[in-house]
Amino acid sequence: MERHTTVTLPGPVDLHRTLAPLRRGAGDPAYRRTPDGALWRASLLASGPVTTHLRQVGPCSVDVTAWGPGAGEAVATAPALLGAHDDASTFDPPPGPVRDAFRRAAAVRVTRTGRVLESLVPAILEQRVITRTAHDAWRYLLRTHGTPAPGPAPEGMRVPPSAAGWADVPVWDFHRAGVDPRRARAVVAAARLAHRIEETTAMAPLDALARLTYVPGVGAWTAAETAQRALGDADAVSVGDYHLAGQVGWALTGAKVDDAGMLELLEPYRPHRYRAVRLLLLSGQARVPRRGPRLTIEDHRSR
Repeated sequence: MERHTTVTLPGPVDLHRTLAPLRRGAGDPAYRRTPDGALWRASLLASGPVTTHLRQVGPCSVDVTAWGPGAGEAVATAPALLGAHDDASTFDPPPGPVRDAFRRAAAVRVTRTGRVLESLVPAILEQRVITRTAHDAWRYLLRTHGTPAPGPAPEGMRVPPSAAGWADVPVWDFHRAGVDPRRARAVVAAARLAHRIEETTAMAPLDALARLTYVPGVGAWTAAETAQRALGDADAVSVGDYHLAGQVGWALTGAKVDDAGMLELLEPYRPHRYRAVRLLLLSGQARVPRRGPRLTIEDHRSR
């Protein structure tokens, strides 16, 4: 099955930077940018697996073509994916770094995939490890337990497993992927509660975050990372991140702060705190000079 549409938004959209949070590393089997500038995504929708090809054709327009059993749903939900439901009309940051960043990146929207487990699993894999380790695990697990992307997808693209597929990943494959038992148990718990967490797409933001943290092993950071992508929550702040508080503090005050200090600094931007953080990160103003040792890569497979 093949479906096509052109999505035209009421304002500019930056395709690549809007969807960039969905990419889990350079070798993500479910996300590919080709030399012609197009984006390819492999996903498992309620109606089935799908490969989606997205190509910017104008400042406000993106061509969308989808293949597979989920093609119709992918085309129907493409506007949300591209940020059509992201309302920045009330975002009026005071003079300073956030306003400057917004002026330069107003076309960057907050995506909404509507697929909660698909964002929750990689967020769990990223808990308390360096990003490269988590991306390696995501790549291994999709190559091992995902399914080939339908249609003319670039070679090697894979559709993430279903909830049943994640629940059935054997412990030794998590081990081979470098995933410690605590994160592995959280992935399996999320998969077994998938029907409840997918209900968050119809919930108010705070209720959705609360529902996500009911999953054993899922805390505030993981819930926020999931809500930003799957639910399009422009206010969800990733409290507990190893670097983020320092980055936000540096961008806004020239000094690193802790989580409490970050939340205090972001309070004037509510209900757009995630938007403000993302803009600061995109602008480069949150790049803290390195003065200390980097985190050591921890390999759980040797245990």
